[in-house]
Amino acid sequence: MAADRPPNSPGAGALHTLAHAFGVDTEFEGRPVPETTLVAVLAAMGVDAGDDERADEALRGLHDRRAQRLLPRAVVVRAGRAEEVALPGAAEAWVELEDGGSVTLPTPFPRGAHRGEAGETRPIPADLPVGRHTLCARLGDRLAAAAPLLVAPDRLAGPQQRSWGFLVQLYSLLSERSWGMGDLGDLADLALWSGHTLGAGFVQVNPLHAGMPPGPDGHSDPSPYRPSSRRFADPVHLRVEAVPEYAYLTAEQRERVRDAALRGARLREGVLVEEALIDRDAVWAAKTEALRVLHAVPRSVGREAAYQAFLRREGDGLLQYATWCALAEVHGPTWRRWPGGLRDPGSAAVLRARAELAGRVDFHCWLAWLVDEQLGAAQDAARAAGMPLGLVHDLAVGVHPDGADAWALQYCLADGISAGAPPDAFNAHGQNWGLPPWRPDALADAGFAPFADLLRANLRHAGGLRVDHVMGLFRLWWVPEGRPPTEGTYVRYDPEAMLGVLALEAQRAGAIVIGEDLGTVEPGVREELEGRGVLGTSVLWFERDWSEQGGGSPLPPDRWREQCLATLTTHDLPSTAARLSGEHVELRHELGLLNKPLAEEQATADEEREEWLGELAREGLMTIPPYGEGPAADLLEPPDGRHLPEAVGALHRYLLRTPAKLVGVWLPDTVGDPRPQNLPGTSTEYPNWRLPIADANGKPTTLERLASAERTAELGAVLREG
Repeated sequence: MAADRPPNSPGAGALHTLAHAFGVDTEFEGRPVPETTLVAVLAAMGVDAGDDERADEALRGLHDRRAQRLLPRAVVVRAGRAEEVALPGAAEAWVELEDGGSVTLPTPFPRGAHRGEAGETRPIPADLPVGRHTLCARLGDRLAAAAPLLVAPDRLAGPQQRSWGFLVQLYSLLSERSWGMGDLGDLADLALWSGHTLGAGFVQVNPLHAGMPPGPDGHSDPSPYRPSSRRFADPVHLRVEAVPEYAYLTAEQRERVRDAALRGARLREGVLVEEALIDRDAVWAAKTEALRVLHAVPRSVGREAAYQAFLRREGDGLLQYATWCALAEVHGPTWRRWPGGLRDPGSAAVLRARAELAGRVDFHCWLAWLVDEQLGAAQDAARAAGMPLGLVHDLAVGVHPDGADAWALQYCLADGISAGAPPDAFNAHGQNWGLPPWRPDALADAGFAPFADLLRANLRHAGGLRVDHVMGLFRLWWVPEGRPPTEGTYVRYDPEAMLGVLALEAQRAGAIVIGEDLGTVEPGVREELEGRGVLGTSVLWFERDWSEQGGGSPLPPDRWREQCLATLTTHDLPSTAARLSGEHVELRHELGLLNKPLAEEQATADEEREEWLGELAREGLMTIPPYGEGPAADLLEPPDGRHLPEAVGALHRYLLRTPAKLVGVWLPDTVGDPRPQNLPGTSTEYPNWRLPIADANGKPTTLERLASAERTAELGAVLREG
């Protein structure tokens, strides 16, 4: 036993073999992963490897299960490609197609090659139709098996034409009709205006996933990237007045809804006039009051039929989500603290509670239906405005550990584990995102259905889907509970299966896929994504020529990749105005987030800005007199900020000169908003996810004022021209 191993730890051989069998890396950047981490990660996948004996026993059990298995747990293949599956040559095998037909698998290859634990390999017909089928096998009279067989498109088609579109955090986009935060009516109006007036081809919006209800302190987590459920959208985004039953309120009901609307109006004025932060909880309290009144209004025959059809379509997934919402109202949002029987969604106690809370459960099912309808209306508006894509939704990396998905899908999520990021040059301590990751073994056991379900839901009313941290389809950094991120390790997924499910659902929805592939990317990942037709994400400030000749200088526009969404910034980065003025450095200094002295950070930011302004001048996109005789950036800084809109326009012209299929325009950049929506590394220090879009002076603005602003018209002319 190695001297550095704690007492009773398993032998490295058995433990490491077991870890590799479950896709767990045992090294990171040449250093061994702590064995306590390996044991904890394996435990989260239901494997007890706490000492030598148990590790050996678990390894033997794994080998036995594989040897006894006639078929793999799930098979994912690409259409038109010759694929094989491990199967004894004596077994009968056939495919039951999802349309009801069947196809017999041919006999084994004559060479009898590629013997594995399950026997010889058998060819799967390359001409199987794209879809979710079932692979069946029988070995004599004693063994029969069935496994999901997913045939994915070989490659997604991608955008049919080049286009540009706005990137927006919906909550931040208030109109004169909003109840304190942006809603789906505002999203539809943004799409109609930008499509008809500016020729935009899409609107990419932040995750609209269902958020967490308030905790014991009366506040909820405002981050759209840490939701309660990724499958269902948040009813806080509903436009109350757009609910059809609103027209049939009685006088008494109308008065109650009017009172709620007045509360919403006060919240709106508080944000726009008094410059208060967006208060999602207060908005939801006002909307809940109105929606409970509307829920009591009888639905027409047609509306009732549509609701029942929605319930049938969503099935058990919706019922579990609505049950969690109802139970959270009674017992609080932390399901691990609920009475014992209620922690298991399949228990008899939950069935009894669902019957007792039937009215509450139906209310939450009804809300999910309304959101689905209004999302569909927003996408219809986008297409009516001539947008080739329309809405591009955003899929968060994971869910809140206390939320509805973590409760309903606990068999598929790693308990006691959080996804995060390893230490890197920007964060020596690594990151813990507080999101339980998928268990790769459990996903395979479930035929990847939970993953497909949430993709299908997010693609239903979308022309595209942005997948946050798309590298997570290949591997994720797992951090055991109670340990720092530095003591985590990578756990690998089946990228062929994950990408196959993604491609299958996207093709069926007629949608494109954009992968957020910024940051540390394992070699070969970007190439694999491009080969599958998944677009990448390119941010101007990070696009540099690292060849020997380039030396890290700005990458010329003609050398950018074509298969990407090209942007100037994202929700996690400084706005373009802040980057050009240098305000982002000052902000990070005020919050104690700089890694170097202020002067050094400012000098680096100035140098970066000078480089890009020089690149704009060389491309003939911006005249900066007298260029070469002093800091070009001086013309952009207060009080001489008159050239800043010109620089923003020039930067967008630069993006338009690249071959990028899609060009994204950060909506706050149209009016010069200097503030980031989210500042990584902060929680209470900065009002993340609670700021409305503001003008260059930091004054909150509305969709109406933004649409009529002179700066918006100037940038719109640049985009139309490009």
